[in-house]
Amino acid sequence: MSIFSRKSTETEFEAPTTVVEDLTGDYTLDVTHTRLGFSARHAMVTTVRGAFTEFAGTAHVDSQNPSASSVKVTIKTESISTGTPDRDGHLRSADFFDAETYPEITFASTQVELVDGVWEITGDLTIKDVTRSVTIPFESTGSARDPFGNLRVGFEGAATINRKDWGLTWNAALETGGVLVSERIKLDFDISAIQSAPVEA
Repeated sequence: MSIFSRKSTETEFEAPTTVVEDLTGDYTLDVTHTRLGFSARHAMVTTVRGAFTEFAGTAHVDSQNPSASSVKVTIKTESISTGTPDRDGHLRSADFFDAETYPEITFASTQVELVDGVWEITGDLTIKDVTRSVTIPFESTGSARDPFGNLRVGFEGAATINRKDWGLTWNAALETGGVLVSERIKLDFDISAIQSAPVEA
């Protein structure tokens, strides 16, 4: 079963549109319609979800030669948001992301493969000056021409990482066993990107 399959209890959206079959081109992330999200278990009983709200990114997509594709994203660390100011402040502190010392999180692709319709993007994820390789599978969710004439493409991706690999080690033990914050963090991405206008010769 695809990791992108929706649970039956979730809302079913209208079928995606497909304006172009060949997505080849240069793109810029549409920040207002893109979500860079994450979730973690809290106290071993519930899930806390959040996202980064300030970021920028570009991509080159080559449908005919996927290995020639590339992605680069820069995230403002302090833009982390879980909907609770006190928790967000703790996440920005030296206990976690130390946003004052490390103001940016970056991702730069090192390899792109297209496998059975899924874009597998491997790249260097850098948090707190620690760089680790991560592979994130992305599935195309369609393409559309918006009312302003922009060609938009959509992708959904998800992966799981261990935050300790990037030096995010703070935790607290529970009296009943286990820890307050899970080490495994689920990443989920809803991407909307706009194709750049071709440069005229």
